[in-house]
Parts: sequence; structure tokens; C-alpha cells
Amino acid sequence: MEIVRMNHLSNDSGSKTSAYFDIKTDDGIIIKGFKLVNGANGMFMSSPNDKGKDGKYYDSVILPKEMKQNLEKMALTEFKDSKD
Repeated sequence: MEIVRMNHLSNDSGSKTSAYFDIKTDDGIIIKGFKLVNGANGMFMSSPNDKGKDGKYYDSVILPKEMKQNLEKMALTEFKDSKD
């Protein structure tokens, strides 16, 4: 798995979202719409999601816990490295 795009957002927007990124799986599948979000406990990764009829947001990509943790580490490293 690799990150194929990291799009930084300016801090002036007032949004908690710091960046959007896309990944490419080992099988060549590209999944778009992951986010890095500044939360109360630091930056974390958010999976692509859709708004349901009830007004709540639901993840449209479900990753196993270990894979999500590895991807989050990879994305945070890429974010810091590409920002410099």
C-alpha cells in the first residue's frame, strides 16, 4: 500500500482537516478521500465517508484495525515529510 497523493490544506480555512490523501493498494486499486484531521488529542486519520439519511456520517471504506493503524502512521509521516 502506498500514498499516491497528499493535498495539504491551509490553516486559514478554519477547518480541522489538515490534508486529503489517496492510497493505492498492492493490487493497484486507488481509494480516494482519506483525511488527516486535527483533533483534541492530536492528528488522526479519517476514512472516506458518506452522509446517511439520518444526518450521521458512515465510513465507506472499512479497514482492519492493524491496517488502519499502519496507514495512519504512513500518512502522518508523509504529511510531515511533504510539509518541510
